[in-house]
Amino acid sequence: MDKLLEGLLQYTSKKTGNLLNHRPTPEADIAFSLIGEFIAEVDEFRQSVAKLSTTDLEHKLKLYRRCQPRSSPEQKEQCASLLGLLMRFPQFKDWKEWIKDEEHDDVERLIKDYPDKFQSPSMPARVNLLPPPSLYFDKNAERLAEMFGSNVTTGLKESQVSQLREHYGINKLPEPPKASIWKMLWKQLTDFMVLVLIIVGVVEAATDDVNTAIVLFVVVVFNVAIGVTQEYKANKALEALLTLSVPQASVIRDSKQMSINAQDLVPGDLVVLEEGDLVPADLRLCEVSQLEIVESILTGESVGVLKSIRTIRKRTRKLPLGDCKGNAFMTTTVARGRGKGIVVRTGLTTEIGKISAAIASAKETPSNVEKRLATIGKVLVVICLLLVILIVIISVVGYKKDLVAMIKLGISLGVSVIPEGLVAVVTVAIALGVARMAAKHAIVRKASAVETVGSVTFICSDKTGTLTEGKMGAQSIFTSDNATYDITFSTSLDPQKGEIVLKSFYPLQQAIQGQENKMLLDKPVQKQIDTMNGGLAFAMMVCKLCNNSMESFFNKFEKLGEYAFDSDRKLMSAIYKFETQNYVLCKGAPERVLAQCTRYLSQQGEQKTLDFIRECPSQPIDESFIEFISKKSAQMASGGLRVLALAVKTVSDPDEIIKAKKPSAAESDLIFVGLIGLIDPPKQGVKESVQICKDAGIKVVMITGDHVDTANAIAKQLRILDPDNPDENRSMKGYEVDLLSEDNLALQQPFPVVFARVSPDNKLKIVRALQKRKQVVVMTGDGVNDAPAIKQADVGVAMGKAGTEITRQAADIVLANDNFSTIVDAVQEGRMVYDNIIKFLVYLLSCNAAEVFLFIIVISCNLDAPLTSIQILWANIFADIPPAMSLGLEPAEFGLMRRKPRPTDEGVLTARNTTVIMYQSMVMTLLSFGIFYMAQTYGFAGFTTLPQEQALVFSVLTLMQLTQSFLSKSVDQSVFVTGITGNKYLVGSFFLSTFLLVAGVEIPKINDWLGLTGIGGVGWGIAIVCACIHVVAVEVFKLVLRQFQGRSKIDQPAIVQLGSIDNLP
Repeated sequence: MDKLLEGLLQYTSKKTGNLLNHRPTPEADIAFSLIGEFIAEVDEFRQSVAKLSTTDLEHKLKLYRRCQPRSSPEQKEQCASLLGLLMRFPQFKDWKEWIKDEEHDDVERLIKDYPDKFQSPSMPARVNLLPPPSLYFDKNAERLAEMFGSNVTTGLKESQVSQLREHYGINKLPEPPKASIWKMLWKQLTDFMVLVLIIVGVVEAATDDVNTAIVLFVVVVFNVAIGVTQEYKANKALEALLTLSVPQASVIRDSKQMSINAQDLVPGDLVVLEEGDLVPADLRLCEVSQLEIVESILTGESVGVLKSIRTIRKRTRKLPLGDCKGNAFMTTTVARGRGKGIVVRTGLTTEIGKISAAIASAKETPSNVEKRLATIGKVLVVICLLLVILIVIISVVGYKKDLVAMIKLGISLGVSVIPEGLVAVVTVAIALGVARMAAKHAIVRKASAVETVGSVTFICSDKTGTLTEGKMGAQSIFTSDNATYDITFSTSLDPQKGEIVLKSFYPLQQAIQGQENKMLLDKPVQKQIDTMNGGLAFAMMVCKLCNNSMESFFNKFEKLGEYAFDSDRKLMSAIYKFETQNYVLCKGAPERVLAQCTRYLSQQGEQKTLDFIRECPSQPIDESFIEFISKKSAQMASGGLRVLALAVKTVSDPDEIIKAKKPSAAESDLIFVGLIGLIDPPKQGVKESVQICKDAGIKVVMITGDHVDTANAIAKQLRILDPDNPDENRSMKGYEVDLLSEDNLALQQPFPVVFARVSPDNKLKIVRALQKRKQVVVMTGDGVNDAPAIKQADVGVAMGKAGTEITRQAADIVLANDNFSTIVDAVQEGRMVYDNIIKFLVYLLSCNAAEVFLFIIVISCNLDAPLTSIQILWANIFADIPPAMSLGLEPAEFGLMRRKPRPTDEGVLTARNTTVIMYQSMVMTLLSFGIFYMAQTYGFAGFTTLPQEQALVFSVLTLMQLTQSFLSKSVDQSVFVTGITGNKYLVGSFFLSTFLLVAGVEIPKINDWLGLTGIGGVGWGIAIVCACIHVVAVEVFKLVLRQFQGRSKIDQPAIVQLGSIDNLP
């Protein structure tokens, strides 16, 4: 029905005629008539109509076109019928709210001409026809209360609450999802590679090879245990940060104010808000008294929003949350003042509830490396099956061997193909990355994000609380004597930190005449009031005392009274007494303060500062001064500062001003002191982090709900917006984003690096547009408004301290220290993890491919099997996996954060990597086959029995594989450059695996279990010689490869330890 209504409304506004005589088209008349008929007859259609706003009715139905004198009788009758029907809806009862003022006479005439249409409209009465949840910012509060059966004074009746709760549901957000240990276990057990290992283990057990089956099942348990443990730990780490609580609500019912659980609120309830309260539901305010609400949880902006009860008439229903001055939103905080509001949305229909639902419904997708490794695993399984078939055909058909024996041999070959340790090694490598990131205050919720963040190309970051400190501080002060001061570390709680710097000074009159001195002074000034310039002293006095600061010098002032800030006046003033002098101190919007000033503070002469404060000398304001101050204010505002003007005056009788109870008594005949510019400053270290991102080929995009001038100013400070670079010198406003589709936004050249005044929908569209440009996107933020975009992004990063619980639920990574710079560490860690995955993947596949090629050559030559399944598993698991895991601990290669991001379509096995794997595996294969062939054919070195020959080839091949681990420290760099001892874990695992190799060959019972026999010193000598030949062959190949790539050896050290971002190469 919603779509039917939408389709009909598209036709009702169609018109014909000229500019002065618009008439509905015949199609519009038909659609108009159908809407009336459906309302009268179809209950579901009435429910769809009830969801419309008065703004929708005004702009889509165009009722006024059908009730004018020139309208036809049929049009007038249809209009009267539909109008009468609509007035049966509670929210549309007052037709004057959705008919233009200039058309009221025509409607009143229509009501008079067709009284029967309004007295008994042909629509069945419905007791529970209640208005839909909406913000109703275009609705009068008293009228809105009536729609819900409430009252702005007495509230709801208790008897109404149960019906309303049954209709709208309880006022509760969903609990944070808790991961089930059984779901984690099932997820790991259904991994493709794990399933293959289970199947192979079952087959081995069915063919009486119990030892091999046991080893395979141990590998399965190991893989599953590692995966479940890591995911469990990540979820537990996050749960410690979740602090979802349901507040109490103060509500008026049956004229009585009471405190109830916020879950029990229903639309229509009259809620009372006091300073410090959390708003318990979405409200339409009906009474405010200096009510200021901090909505940073939704908009990301830390400055409180001054609320009013005025209606807002807009054609769009997607009004930015920051502009909804007549509404209060669930979970926002009352910073000051008090108020009352009618509940209009509860639970999942609230702004925060809708975001929570959107997050919960989003589907998780595996990372690129997970997809590619899964593909590799499937391909290897297919190869395994093909090789089994090939071996059976060659052996049975070609050499007439026993079928069952050859199937078992084929299974042995399949075991050599499958990299049993791949799942475990990848899991451990990512887990180690998770652990390292946790040590740097980055809690990884989804392990796959460790790899994905390494390929990021765009970081979309919220401004407030992420790039900036999330609190306002003074940055610049201009005094009436034309001096400009900068203030450093103004947001620090340490009064000893920071300084005041005189940036510029030039005599005022000369500056007014256009002789402004452009020379910068950068001269620090004293912080003590009695030693600083008089103009600055007055500015500090107004700023601090208007904010009730009584530190040091200002504790000598006695506060007598105050007129609080008001949105209409845009001023606040306070009355203080100092010694025998009385002062009125005033601050507010520059245009309002200047309008109340008749004089300005003179330049300090020879007198001392305290004498200057006592005398308060001033001069008359003229038009040229006003023009000069206006330009100065505009200049400060264009730099992204929130500008306030400061003023003062001395009074002889403060009691008269206080008793007058009128702000105008205090705020007139003021002396202009100066201007102060406030800003939410960038966090320390963020600028350096942005530059590191640029060096790494990563573009940082600022997305904020703040004004474009403020956003641009911060972006320039951080070098996100670079006027000297055309590709990084474009900003865009939220309404411009609204006008573009995702496809058109993705085509923007250059793509904007600053988005200002955006809505949550805009943020989501920006992330999707970048993804359509084939970019890998990180979205960072702390507010609920960031959550949908964080969920959509390839990697979502939330703040752990300032961030909201819903945002943390949506994120892949949570920054426990709320530091944007930590994301750079995460990117470096991600790149290093991916590098290491490639290293041990090349290592494992080189080793496994060597075993495959060895089997194929041996079977083709009609020789005995060189290895059994249990021997292959011993080599692959107990000899290969420890070095492979140690490769996951390789430190970052030199210049890691100076590389460009890898292409999103780049596979794990590139042409270079595949060539390296094939060459290294063939070297090991040919050396192993040569030894085995000579032993089987000629009894080489006294190895004449099959167990001896298998033991020899097992030792030769496994020792070369262990040596290969050092060669895999870099795909193309020489081992003499990467070094041998740089990774102590690799050295340790090499000796451990070598011990396991020797134990498997030489220690009784173990070698019997493996079907091997000791090979003595001669055998080990042969193995060592083969390993040396392998090293030489691979080093020669790498040299050729480097020359082919046009690369030379790196003169600088190839490996650096991963440290802080200050030590990045």
